[in-house]
Formats: sequence, structure tokens, C-alpha cells
Amino acid sequence: MTNDIKTLAERIDTLETRLAYQDDTIETLNQTITAQWKQIDVLTRQLAQLNERLQETEANEPGLGNERPPHY
Repeated sequence: MTNDIKTLAERIDTLETRLAYQDDTIETLNQTITAQWKQIDVLTRQLAQLNERLQETEANEPGLGNERPPHY
């Protein structure tokens, strides 16, 4: 009987240790995902701003798209 209790206590200790490591891993992964989403959000905003600037530049740049055809 004593041996069974000792084995059970060892199994519980092992499970508690694994649970603690898993909790730490989950927290680390959560922090990583949160940081990545923040970076994705920043990059998405930067891309939108660059796209706006490109469109403005193309609209203001003299070229074939902005010139009147010769028959006007």
C-alpha cells in the first residue's frame, strides 16, 4: 500500500511539473503571437500609407496618363 501511494505521489509530481512547463510555454507563445500581431498591424498600416503615397505620386507625375491627347 505504501508503495502505491509513493508511486501515485511521484506521478502527481510529474504531472504538476509538466503542467507548469506547459503553462510557461503557453504564456510564451501567447506573448509571441501578440507581438507578431502588433508587428503585422504596423506593417499593414505602413503598406497602406505607401500605397497612398504611390497613388498620389502617380497622379501628380506628368506622364502619359495625365497628358491630354494631341487632338485637344
